[in-house]
Amino acid sequence: MKISMRLISAVLLVFMIFVATGMGPVAVEARTCESASHKFKGTCVSNSNCGNVCHGEGFSGGKCRGLRRRCFCTRPC
Repeated sequence: MKISMRLISAVLLVFMIFVATGMGPVAVEARTCESASHKFKGTCVSNSNCGNVCHGEGFSGGKCRGLRRRCFCTRPC
């Protein structure tokens, strides 16, 4: 019985160390690169319209951004 209690305590301690240091399961997210659209004309109001123009330029999507509301195309890096 002593050995099993020691084993349980050791496993619990290792688990708490992993949780406390953030070494548990990690989700990795791909980076997204942005580039100003070359074909979009005018003020960008709709993200879907910007995305459609960016698809024509070979990107995966796009979004309106900035004070001047420009269209920026996005793709995974």
